[in-house]
Amino acid sequence: MRRAAFLNSVHLHWSEWLKAGRSRCEGTRVMSGQQLLLRQRAELLEALCCGGTSEPLDCVLDLLLSWGTLVWEDYQCVRGPAKPLCSNARDLLDLVYTKGDEACCLLLAAFEQVLPEAQKAGLCFGKSYSHVIQALLTDRPALVRRVRDRIDGALDALMEAGSFTSKDCDEVLLPVYTPSQKVRRLLDQVRFRGEGAANVLLQYLQRAEVASQPVEEEKQLTAGMCVVLTRVALEWELEHPHTVPADGAVGVEVEGHQAFWLCENKPFISMLTTVPPHTDSLGISTKTKAALCRENQRLCCTSLTLSRPLPINTHTLHREGDCLLYQKKLRSSVSAQSHFLSTYGGTGRFSLDDIYTECLLQLAQDNREITSLGLEDVVGMAGTLNEEADTVLVSGEAGTGKSTLLQRLHLLWARGALLRDILLLFPFSCRKLSAERRMLSLKELLFLHCCWPDRSQDELFQFILDHPHLVLFTFDGLDEFKQNFTDEERLCSPTQQARVSTLLFNLLQGTLMKGVKKVVTSRPQAVGPALKRYLRKEVLVKGFSPVGIDCFVRKHHNDSTVACRVIESLQANTALLGLCHIPVFCWIVSKCYKELLGCGEGSPQTITDVYLMVLQHFFQRRVPQEQRALGKGWLQKHLDTVMRLGQLALEGLESSCYVFPERELQKYGITEQDVSLGFLIHCKDLSDSTDCKHYEFLHITLQCFFAAVHIALSINSNRSVIPKLFQSPCRQPSGLTRVCLGHCIEQPAEAEANTAETPNLQITAKFVSGLLSQRHRGLLLQSCPAASLEWKSKQVLKCLSKGMQRHFKSIPRPVEGEKKSMHAMPSFVWLITCIYEMQESGIAKDAVAKLEVEHLKLTYCNIGPVECTALAYVLRYLPNPVGLQLDYNTVGDVGVEQLLPCLHICHSLYLRNNNISDEAIRKLVEKGAQCESFQKIALFNNRLTDDCTKHFAWLLKTKKNFLSLRLGNNDITSRGAEQLAEGLRLSKSLQFLGLWGNKIGDEGTEALADALKDSTTLIWLSLVDNGVGDAGACALAELVKRSTTLTELWLNQNSIGREGVECIIQALEVNTSVKEVWLRGNSLSPEEVEELSQRESRLTF
Repeated sequence: MRRAAFLNSVHLHWSEWLKAGRSRCEGTRVMSGQQLLLRQRAELLEALCCGGTSEPLDCVLDLLLSWGTLVWEDYQCVRGPAKPLCSNARDLLDLVYTKGDEACCLLLAAFEQVLPEAQKAGLCFGKSYSHVIQALLTDRPALVRRVRDRIDGALDALMEAGSFTSKDCDEVLLPVYTPSQKVRRLLDQVRFRGEGAANVLLQYLQRAEVASQPVEEEKQLTAGMCVVLTRVALEWELEHPHTVPADGAVGVEVEGHQAFWLCENKPFISMLTTVPPHTDSLGISTKTKAALCRENQRLCCTSLTLSRPLPINTHTLHREGDCLLYQKKLRSSVSAQSHFLSTYGGTGRFSLDDIYTECLLQLAQDNREITSLGLEDVVGMAGTLNEEADTVLVSGEAGTGKSTLLQRLHLLWARGALLRDILLLFPFSCRKLSAERRMLSLKELLFLHCCWPDRSQDELFQFILDHPHLVLFTFDGLDEFKQNFTDEERLCSPTQQARVSTLLFNLLQGTLMKGVKKVVTSRPQAVGPALKRYLRKEVLVKGFSPVGIDCFVRKHHNDSTVACRVIESLQANTALLGLCHIPVFCWIVSKCYKELLGCGEGSPQTITDVYLMVLQHFFQRRVPQEQRALGKGWLQKHLDTVMRLGQLALEGLESSCYVFPERELQKYGITEQDVSLGFLIHCKDLSDSTDCKHYEFLHITLQCFFAAVHIALSINSNRSVIPKLFQSPCRQPSGLTRVCLGHCIEQPAEAEANTAETPNLQITAKFVSGLLSQRHRGLLLQSCPAASLEWKSKQVLKCLSKGMQRHFKSIPRPVEGEKKSMHAMPSFVWLITCIYEMQESGIAKDAVAKLEVEHLKLTYCNIGPVECTALAYVLRYLPNPVGLQLDYNTVGDVGVEQLLPCLHICHSLYLRNNNISDEAIRKLVEKGAQCESFQKIALFNNRLTDDCTKHFAWLLKTKKNFLSLRLGNNDITSRGAEQLAEGLRLSKSLQFLGLWGNKIGDEGTEALADALKDSTTLIWLSLVDNGVGDAGACALAELVKRSTTLTELWLNQNSIGREGVECIIQALEVNTSVKEVWLRGNSLSPEEVEELSQRESRLTF
């Protein structure tokens, strides 16, 4: 009642105001659009609702959509289901008002165009547009299509007429815009400049269209033929899926007119020689013939009648043509989204082409071999484990470059430089999908979240359903999706509406849209066995190589002098160099280069040091140039800002929330000045789709860091926070788990509580350890009482001690006759990194004082250079030497260098499958020669060449107690064997030599046999799969004859014939110490194998 009375009062007041006459209305022309909308709100609502029909509202909405004032999501918000007409009208006025003055002016113009003359009486629509300007508004959709392919010419015409400047053109042609967005920007600029500019544009279009009409007709004819050929290619591929080679050529004859195109399993036209002379019929006659041929790399045409005719009618051609048009729009959209580096977009705009640096990519395979990949292999067949599955997992730790890799994949597809067999690529962000609360069908998911088609949505979606093998979906950040993967709720219908989580999980497992390729990125901990059984393959992202670090730094700095100084600083600080193996740390170090170069001996050693440096850097940017020295009290000075951001970060981690609406920032008192520092970045995609600004931290690790700062400095924090932060990592509810406090969009009250993500809590725990260490106590004391810091530090130490003890207690008793060993889990490595963050030797000594094992296994623990630094820091305090097994990790050259400080406590070092090169071996050997305990090394399947053998030869000459050298499956040839033989000849201790899977051949084998024939220590020798023939076997026979210690000789998978075996048999007749000689897979017939086995029982075939 009160509201009605208020509206009546407003109506009466407005009526009296109108009676003042036309001159008063003329006076309102100087009012802004927003002011006019407010003054006339009641009348405008009445105009939309008075007839009882929604037709006026729908007409206004259609116009605003066509002019680009509203987006599709706005339309759905206004026309929500089960809402009365008056409510929809109010929502429209409120929404447009928030979009600014120009949007309000366009709304009034829409009212003026839609309302009948009787309802316009007394209303004022603001500035009136001329006929030409009105045409820009009413014909906007058609103008966008007409100008899209002529935008350069239109800009030239406007510049020649003096309507535009070069700066105006640059604003229109910004690379972040798609072609359609550029045209809309152009039309807006023209409308602002008035009737003269509008006349220039329309006259240019008229001239250009008249001049290009014959050309356009030819293009349309060619396009029609291309569509025909595309259809034939699709039908051929569907009908003969196994007869089209990857590089074959397909020729098509249509009614006597030949045309050729390259097929390569994709329907893209490469060359068109002739087209039919008529345009009245677009069908293909029953005489259509297709042929597949490949001869001397020449294209030709051979007749081969298809098993059924290809009835292509006009409707089919339109659908195929619409698909190609949509592909063009989708490519433009994806290109615009991928052009700039999005991950770090809040602090600078990097062109992806300028800054992108290749990361190390490897395949995870069942045979435990790790194969390096290129970007083009991510979606390819290499490494396929499950041919029935369609989903490729790209996994890696936080900051290793997964999102940037996917962005690069998108950009290259959009340019046609990669994934040429993919017709349509749909990119999704799991963060954005997590915020989606609506029930959607698959079609709505594709078009709402990726790219809305201009027309023929149903036909286009049907094309996608009919040709799933031409489509790729990508999902970035599955670990940030709120629900855990489950395959319990099945959905097969692409038209049925469901929760986004149901759609996503059924897409990944292949229940929905079987045949569509999917690529999903995630941290490894978020992918459990339930999802892994639906994976086609897994690609591991391992960060930068040393060459990659160098390349990235040089790309980041235009000044080569600065780049060289940064690289020199990194090389002088091996711990920091190890951190830069992770791309996000490399970016931080490059960005904070001034702080890095100015810190001298206080250079960062830990992850906490690096993030304190970036915190200081961001605050430094806000200080005037003449006062750039922040001083020792910089943290205290900005404490309020840090604590506000820290509380937001912690609340987000506790509820697995990484995107925050503006109201949440206001709730914690975060100001625009806080946002302007750059720690939070505007999440534009989500903001545009929800009509509410959203923000996210620059990187998830930065959110963890702020949460850790809040834990360390908060005086009133819960006493159980730190113990629960360090609890045994598992995905179970904890004290850090509670319902999201409104961080996410319109979350219903009955939503399940989201558990905090364990990997993020582990990162936070590492930061807490570093912040509460003695080395940062002076910085924190200015912002927190000493007693509070001391108490929290003791809590951390107690948690770390208990965690290590739990691991030690889990060590099983050794079997009699075997060495006592501990197979550490990844959580053990996490505890080690927390201890390293504290940088206190006493803590490290106490942590391993009770570790009594002879062998420490850390295989498949995802250990890279960062973890190697921490391991070396702690393990160097072990009471007794151990065998350290680091097989199947990503240690690399940088990691090997980080391990050197603990080499003195390692009697054995196993580094199989770790991407290690000869340069790392040089440094390892130099250090190993000085370590008395170091006696064994295994380097199977790395990147070693002949150059490494000269280093090992020197080690064998120098070190008198070295026992075992295993260099299998590398790239060592006969030259390397000859170099190694020089050291073997002088070795008085070597017992085991493994060189299987190399390329040593007979010449290298002869050199090795000659060097070892007088050895009095050699027990075991393997030359499996080395191309050894009879000459090599005869040389080894001499070694067998003279050796008194050799017990096993492995010669499987070589080319040894009867002659070589005969020599070995003769040697065995005089040697009783040899127990076995393995000769499987050599050049012997079954009859020869049978005969030779009976002659010598120690031969194994």
